Amino acid sequence: MSSTPPDVATRGTRGVEPAVASGAPVEADLGWALGVVFRRYVKASAAALEGLPGGPRGYQVLATTSAEGPKRQLDLAAQLGVDRTVMTYLLDDLEKAGLVQRRPDPADRRARLIAPTDEGHEALCDLERRLRATEDEMLGILDESERSSFRMLLQRLAMKANDVDPLHNACTLAEADDPVNT
Repeated sequence: MSSTPPDVATRGTRGVEPAVASGAPVEADLGWALGVVFRRYVKASAAALEGLPGGPRGYQVLATTSAEGPKRQLDLAAQLGVDRTVMTYLLDDLEKAGLVQRRPDPADRRARLIAPTDEGHEALCDLERRLRATEDEMLGILDESERSSFRMLLQRLAMKANDVDPLHNACTLAEADDPVNT
């Protein structure tokens, strides 16, 4: 026996209008919809990034340093919201795989600049192709104009949410909560 009411099951893929009365179908709940889509995307993108050291974080390092140029290790950790110790281990793994290199920073010889290698650039191109295929599968139910609208609206929501509750570096948060600092 299905737990989905017949009227919801027959509405197809165009969506469910939220009801104002209690007893609205779960499919009308924003949290449910976001959770289902996010869960599917995480699984599919993890499969697309399989074999990459650090998975999604490794991809973020490659994508950021490819798009923005070499970055100091600590700056990269702060930008991506990764604990600096975790970033060190992640970069060790990416470096062992030949995907990034640490170079001395000419402005500060104690610091290291993280840059993708030629192999890292090639890997990034392959990863981007795989992620595009994942996105095509995820968004395949939408036509091109709907995809464009969805991306634009989602980006606006994400930017607003980040303004209200910005991503912080875990070390900064831990230090702020440390009773020694109060």
